[in-house]
Amino acid sequence: MENKYIIKVNNNYDFEFEESVSLDSIRKDKNKYNVLDENQSQELEVIHADFSQKKYSIKANGSVYTVEIKDPLDQLITKLGLTVGVKQKGAHLTAPMPGLVIEVQVNEGQEVKEGDALLVLEAMKMENLLLAPKDGTVKTIQVKKGDAVDKRQLLIEIE
Repeated sequence: MENKYIIKVNNNYDFEFEESVSLDSIRKDKNKYNVLDENQSQELEVIHADFSQKKYSIKANGSVYTVEIKDPLDQLITKLGLTVGVKQKGAHLTAPMPGLVIEVQVNEGQEVKEGDALLVLEAMKMENLLLAPKDGTVKTIQVKKGDAVDKRQLLIEIE
């Protein structure tokens, strides 16, 4: 398996990067960064981050760009054709990465629709809004505000 990452911008432009590539950046604010590229400073703002889908909205030079990242495993799964028709059907919301629960936005017994906001998880100094994987009723909430969670830990069960 290659160690290349494919970065797709606005569903039109593909870029490949080796795993060893690093950006010279400084964090200015919660979601704002200064990035040095070929001796030019660029200000970037992460407007939305969906770590589970590896999709981000980034503002640069007054324009907003949709960025999707495919790591080597994602590329292998696509190459094998395992993503065709795949949609999350599970009744569990699990942590996509280790983090800290900032806010739980639902209550047990509450009806939710697929894509509704359920929980805010802070990971890697960014807030991530976790969404309902399907329509249903919140059966159990396994975490509360301030809890530290591990990757794949059950957060909310939907029936």
